[in-house]
Amino acid sequence: MKKNQIAIDGPAGAGKSTIAKMIAAQLGWIYVDTGAMYRAMALYFDRKGTDVNDEAAIDRDVDGAAVELAVVDGTQVVRLNGEDVSTVIREQRIGELASWTSRYGSVRSKLTELQRVLAEQQPVIMDGRDIGTTVLPDAGLKIYLTASTAVRAKRRYDELVEKGVRDADLSAIEKEIAARDEQDMNREISPLRKADDAVEVDTSDMTIDEVVARVIALYQER
Repeated sequence: MKKNQIAIDGPAGAGKSTIAKMIAAQLGWIYVDTGAMYRAMALYFDRKGTDVNDEAAIDRDVDGAAVELAVVDGTQVVRLNGEDVSTVIREQRIGELASWTSRYGSVRSKLTELQRVLAEQQPVIMDGRDIGTTVLPDAGLKIYLTASTAVRAKRRYDELVEKGVRDADLSAIEKEIAARDEQDMNREISPLRKADDAVEVDTSDMTIDEVVARVIALYQER
């Protein structure tokens, strides 16, 4: 068991990234946004015109992408072949594409290796879909962060409205999240699931501060 590693898994919209960032700040640890890394890979395939339905094409092109995480002025940035893509990878279309391309073994192998190297260099908190089950199986604390589909859809809807998106459709967003859950949970390689030794935290009726306090308390208990 590695006490300097916290793994947070869970479905889209459960608040993993927000919670992980806040915990990292309080503990003075490094936050590794693995979802952003997969989004960067998806963006790479999208820009290159790779047929994402063709595994041979994915295997052929994957090594052309250099994905890096860096901290600039206290903020984590994601670089794809030297370019800061931190903003563009947050587009919903790229997120959906990442959910699809992350099912390929060559993509997961490439990024899992990088994530493990980062975890060996300093205390880290990582969030994703298979951190506790595959990437950091010896993490000192594993959390499965979840929330109802309706709550997660409303959070996404509110984010879009706040960003000025006027045609956001709550019903459509909920359907997209449900479809993404189905895809993530049923992919052949490293599907989304709760690790046997993970603590489940349902954030549906919790504030962000309450979730952060709960996870930190669990870490201190360990």
